[in-house]
Amino acid sequence: MNNISILGAGTWGTAIAQMLSSYCNVTVWSAIESEIDNLNATYIHPNLRDVKLSDNIRFTKDITEACQSEYIVMAVPSVYVRSTAETIHEYVDNTKIIIDVAKGLEKDTCFTMTEVIKDVLGDKCTNIVALTGPTHAEEVIKGMLTTIVSASENIENARIVQKVFTNDTMRVYTNPDTLGVEICGCIKNIIAMASGISAGLGYGDNIRSALITRGCAEMTRLGIAMGCMPQTFYGLAGIGDLIVTASSTHSRNNRAGYYIGQGMTVDEAVKTVGMVVEGINAIKPVMQLAEKYGVEMPIVEGMNDVIYNGCDAKTTAEKMFRRELKSEVEKFPFNVAGIE
Repeated sequence: MNNISILGAGTWGTAIAQMLSSYCNVTVWSAIESEIDNLNATYIHPNLRDVKLSDNIRFTKDITEACQSEYIVMAVPSVYVRSTAETIHEYVDNTKIIIDVAKGLEKDTCFTMTEVIKDVLGDKCTNIVALTGPTHAEEVIKGMLTTIVSASENIENARIVQKVFTNDTMRVYTNPDTLGVEICGCIKNIIAMASGISAGLGYGDNIRSALITRGCAEMTRLGIAMGCMPQTFYGLAGIGDLIVTASSTHSRNNRAGYYIGQGMTVDEAVKTVGMVVEGINAIKPVMQLAEKYGVEMPIVEGMNDVIYNGCDAKTTAEKMFRRELKSEVEKFPFNVAGIE
């Protein structure tokens, strides 16, 4: 059996642990000792109370023990990826594969999460894979059918992770475009918040669909400008993850947006959700990348106005809707009457 350690005892890390526990030796570690104490005592996650966790999962506070596994899953919130990578630095080497499932960009560097890990570990451990896609923990932990993407420039590492994580309920695809899938995983959270705000304001499915579609256009424009593969943005990590995050009640980003649209402050919305809302952390670095690469991202800009500039959500939405009229496509591959 494969030995896999999950670093982070949040909902996603716990769901992965439960999924793998039927055919792998699984260890879950958290820097928050009370989380491990609670899980050891109850084998129930406080945010996933419908599922009794498998007795095959071992919960530990000992990072040395956690790093003995050949596969190490980084499942902490994005703001803790660097510090967690620093914690494991002395315990890992190139016999390990690090699998990142956190989604976001680092605030000051604009690094993706695998770039943060590489920055910390250097040549000591270069086997790093991003695992991302439309995967709500609430469904994965119950064994509901799910698909995901294993991405690495070293496609052999991506295939190894594909084989380890593929089972009766999880189907894994590979992709060599690590940067692209991580850009998708970051920006979709921002668009999902916008979708939630729209619903909170009382707008309907028409605008939700438009936000998803135009949001995909925004993240595709940025990704292509950064050298990513266009196909990535129309795949599972792109439009697939965007659809589920922007439309599901399981989505904490969508729910936070809904509460803001209903009139809550940002802090009140986050407190009500009760978990990390990654879309909030993603806005500033995405704005920096958009400026760096000269890419127009009006939905992200609107979210920046609401979240960080204190602008009224309804006024911002109306302002965005009155933007200059444009074509949906930027280039015409065939002759069109009136177009030179």
